[in-house]
Order: sequence, then structure tokens, then C-alpha cells
Amino acid sequence: MSDMDLKRRIEEQGRAAKAASRGLGVARADLRNGALLRMADALERGAGEILAANGEDVAAARANGTSEAMIDRLALNGDRIKGMAGGLRQAAALPDPVGEVIGGATRPNGLEIRKVRVPLGVVGMIYESRPNVTADAIGLCLKSGNAVMLRGGSEAIRSNRVIVKILSDAAYGAGIERGAIQFIDSTEHESVGVMMSLTGLLSVIIPRGGAGLIRRVVRESAVPVIETGAGICHTFVDFSADLDMAASIALNAKTSRPAVCNAMETLLVHGGIADKFLPMIAARMREKNVELRGDEAARKIVPDMKEATDEDWATEYDDLILSVKVVNGIDEAIEHINRYNTGHSETIVTRDLLNAHRFQQEVDAACVYVNASTRFTDGGEFGLGAEIGISTQRLHARGPMGLVELTTTKYLVYGDGQIRE
Repeated sequence: MSDMDLKRRIEEQGRAAKAASRGLGVARADLRNGALLRMADALERGAGEILAANGEDVAAARANGTSEAMIDRLALNGDRIKGMAGGLRQAAALPDPVGEVIGGATRPNGLEIRKVRVPLGVVGMIYESRPNVTADAIGLCLKSGNAVMLRGGSEAIRSNRVIVKILSDAAYGAGIERGAIQFIDSTEHESVGVMMSLTGLLSVIIPRGGAGLIRRVVRESAVPVIETGAGICHTFVDFSADLDMAASIALNAKTSRPAVCNAMETLLVHGGIADKFLPMIAARMREKNVELRGDEAARKIVPDMKEATDEDWATEYDDLILSVKVVNGIDEAIEHINRYNTGHSETIVTRDLLNAHRFQQEVDAACVYVNASTRFTDGGEFGLGAEIGISTQRLHARGPMGLVELTTTKYLVYGDGQIRE
């Protein structure tokens, strides 16, 4: 397909989504909820077809030398499809954000002002690897009254085609405005550029994937962007920490799913307990095939660690690799985190309430934990009914983005003839 034909086709999809968004934005809540339930059932019925397509994607990724950690992001199984369907049902059961009155007043001149939630309009998603994002994005956008345009990565193209068809057929069969779900069925890099140029058609673009993709979209998009995803997350084990708890938290944060954005990339350990804790956690990490890269102090205690470089502290590995640093105390830990983190998720393991409070107040991130794994930064875990991404910026939304974050506001003003002097 020529660049001109590709541009024309994507622009037509954008116009169709914009047209559908008008009716969808005022559709009844029970219609949207019913559509989500019907979509969930359709996903489960279509599990065999989805898994067959996903198997082809996984085989192609392995043939291309993709790491097993990244394969885990791509691969689906029966439980993950049930989880996708469960996310749709959970979203359907949540309160409808559209039309919620969140403020207002009656002015001295008699004007009645109400501030209400309304849909954003058309939400664009540019994402990589994870086909479950396709279902999450479609479900959350429809629930919040938004049309959606999706451009997934080439590695999941077969899976995404099947998932979009199943969900679209179910949604339109339930009465959702036709055209509300748009999928760019192209793996050409030019399609991303076209999508980023659709001002007046797309209300916002949300990139979800690696740091390179996110940087490109933030830098080049003419459409407003909500920055998400990149996660250089830290665990700081304080002097007073319960070491067994700390080891369990660190192991979970690094190894449960190392290629996701809420996985730990750097472990910081207080120097006062490093002699005792580092050999313990190093042994447990080795059992999970984690490669450790330590600073000089860490390598004196665990000599078989590789030497960490300055680049390691600023790297999101998305793999079974962990950088390790010994720090003098909470001041150095906070300084290091605020220098290298991406504003995603950070945790301290401590029994010192003052240090816990300081850490949460002074660490600059969307989610700051005490005595828990960073792996909980997730819309489903936060009770949001999945999420469309983890915002790492400050404007509009921050942290897991659920239904409320997919709305904006409108002022409704009632008068009885008032004019301004």
C-alpha cells in the first residue's frame, strides 16, 4: 500500500471514529454495560481462535530471537483470556463516570453552574506486544463513552486482528455505534506517523510500550499525548526492614513478570544490613536466573555480581537483570531514585514509620509503596477495572488510568434571562 493510500485509509477511520463518538458519548449506561458483558462472553467463546492466532505470533517472535521475558508479554493462555473477559465484566460493574456531577454553585446573579464528567471523544492507542491491552482499551473506552483507534505492534498483529473482530462484532451487535472501534491493520511504521497527525479527529493519544516508542510519540505527535509506561522502578531495603519480607517483596517485584513496566529494575540496600541481606537475596535471585549487576560496595559482599555502570541505573531492562546498589541511608536512596526513576512506582521496606512517611512524601513517582511490591501498580489491582495505561506525567492524569481518567469535564449553566453588564 502506498503512503498516500495508507494516509487516506487511516484518516477515513479517524472520521468514522469521530462520527461514532457523538452518539456513543450520549448512549445510555445500560447499553454500554450490556455491550461489555456481551464482549466478555464473546472473548471466552472465541478463546480457541485467539490462542491459535497468538500461537502464530509467539512462534514468529521466537524465530526473530525475541527474549523469553518479552515473549511472556506477548503470550496468551486460557487464564489470561479469562482475565481479559473478567476485566470487561469488572468495568461493566463499576459506576458510570459519564454525566457525574462533580461540582457546582448558584451565583449571586442566579446562574446555576454544574460541572459534569463527559467523554474525551476519540482515544488513540499506540502500543506494543501485549494483546490484552487491546481488550482493556476497547472496554474502558466504550464504558467511558469514548470511541477508540488502536495501533498495536507488529509482533501481536495476528492476535489483535482476532480480538478486535470478536469484540467489535459483539459491541455492534449490542447496539454500540458502528465505527466506534477502529483498528489500524497495518504494520507499516508510517501508520504511527499518520495517526499522530490526526488533529481534530483524535482527542488524545496514549502510547504504551517501550521507552523508544513513548519518546517518539511525545516528541512528534500533533495530537495531545498522555505519557505512560516506562518503568525504572526501585525497591529500597531500609536498615530496620524485616529481611525475609524484603526478600519476598524484591523477588516478586523482579521475577513475577520481568518485562512489565511495574517490575523492579534497581535494588537499593542500606549499608548497615547489606552484609546480611545481599547474600540472601543474591541466592534467591540466582535461583530465578536473575543476572545481578552491582556497585563496588555490593560486589565486595557478593563478588560474582557483574559490575554496574552508570547506564545500568538508567536502564529499563524488561528482563531478568537487576542492578544493585548499597546506600548510606534513606537520604541517598531518595536522591538516587529521584535522579534515575521514570515517575512510575517505588517502594521502601522498613519498620521505621518516620522513614516510611519521608519516602512517600519525598519520592517523586505516581505510586509510592511501603512494604509492598511495585507489581501492584495496575488498574485491576487498584479496583479500576483494568487500565488503559500508567500515566507517569502530572497533567490530566497520574498513575493507573481507569474510567475517570478517560473523561474530561463540561460546565452546564442554567439561567432565566441573565445578561452580563
